[in-house]
Amino acid sequence: MELLNDMALFVEVAQTRSFRGAAAATGVPNSTLSRRISALEKAIGLRLLHRTTRKVELTEAGQVYYERCKRIVDEARIAHEQLGEMLVQPSGVLRASLPVDFAVIYMAPLIAEFAARYPGITFDFDLTPRRVDLVAEPFDVAIRIGELTDSNLIARLLARFSVQLYASPGYLERAGEPSHPTDLARHQCIGFPKAGKWALYRGEETVEVEVGGRFYVNSVGMFRRLATLDLGVILLAEEVAAEEVAAGRLRRILPDWQTRPTPVYALTETRLLPAKTQRFIEFLKERLGTKK
Repeated sequence: MELLNDMALFVEVAQTRSFRGAAAATGVPNSTLSRRISALEKAIGLRLLHRTTRKVELTEAGQVYYERCKRIVDEARIAHEQLGEMLVQPSGVLRASLPVDFAVIYMAPLIAEFAARYPGITFDFDLTPRRVDLVAEPFDVAIRIGELTDSNLIARLLARFSVQLYASPGYLERAGEPSHPTDLARHQCIGFPKAGKWALYRGEETVEVEVGGRFYVNSVGMFRRLATLDLGVILLAEEVAAEEVAAGRLRRILPDWQTRPTPVYALTETRLLPAKTQRFIEFLKERLGTKK
């Protein structure tokens, strides 16, 4: 990088034929310019400039070096300017790993909105449930729900979702509606494998209840669907349940009780992000931010 900077300074001196003019153009003091060019000549082993008290002229070697260096410096400047343009209007392929059910049920409309806002970006989404390796695999960002294990990844909190209890009207008509969390022990509760106990909170009051049922699945979309088919009680983020509640297929129960808010994170391998990734994270935080 220091060599490229010295080449750029040499090009400026060669173009202005003056250390004073180059100093004015670059903001680098005259004495520093002279010292840096002298060091460059020493490193190359050839004199690049004829210096007199009145003017600066290129030597034969200096002319050859100038022609080569100017192209390199111009290319570097163009590359820098193009990156600046990307910040104004991001473009390129955004590769993201997303939670399967959350992406399909909740994020799809947000992604459509983001795509309309930034037409220069194309998308490559991985919706498998596996935990992708952001260091070894070519992903720009991973969206993750729930508390994180310790890692060297950069985690940005996007939102915290409120998780509530829901059941279908048909199930409640058949099994009765619980009036207290302890009533859940006698209900069919649908959840993730090894869910064991559900911890529910009302203000400062906490109740842990041992739950059970016939269905344990590792898919939010699946247990939401099973609940609409009158098969039991579920814990679900309000945002993910909203469509079913609006359609009357699910109803919130024990409205004074809820679980701890569930965090949503954007994970990246580095803090130095291309514009497409930075904008995507900012957009999700903006749209999900009211859910903190």
